[in-house]
Amino acid sequence: QVQLVESGGGLVQAGNSLRLSCAASLRTFSTYSMGWFRQAPGKEREFVAGVSPSGGFTDYVESVKGRFTISRDNAKNTVYLQMNSMKPDETAKYYCAAALTSFNTVLSTIKRYSYWGQGTQVTVSS
Repeated sequence: QVQLVESGGGLVQAGNSLRLSCAASLRTFSTYSMGWFRQAPGKEREFVAGVSPSGGFTDYVESVKGRFTISRDNAKNTVYLQMNSMKPDETAKYYCAAALTSFNTVLSTIKRYSYWGQGTQVTVSS
């Protein structure tokens, strides 16, 4: 049974940082493209950041470029999201997701992701 377990969420003041982690019970973790998504109340789930299976390629939604960094440790089956200079409108539930891919590429489309975590709440206070 595949499990993705997020951790590291919480309450943070605007301008401060938070680091999310996602531990995956995927047998072949290094063959999965990994992504972070978020969903605020009343809004659709959106792509935040993605990393290729090797970790060599990353992609971000425009609004977080330069502030967020996605990374992965294939030896630990874990993906991370370092979030700096956070903003109140980034308050949302953050989800980790995995997509099996034959190519060393980043996937940003929600429907490409097969496995999802339960999410971790991030609240940014002003």
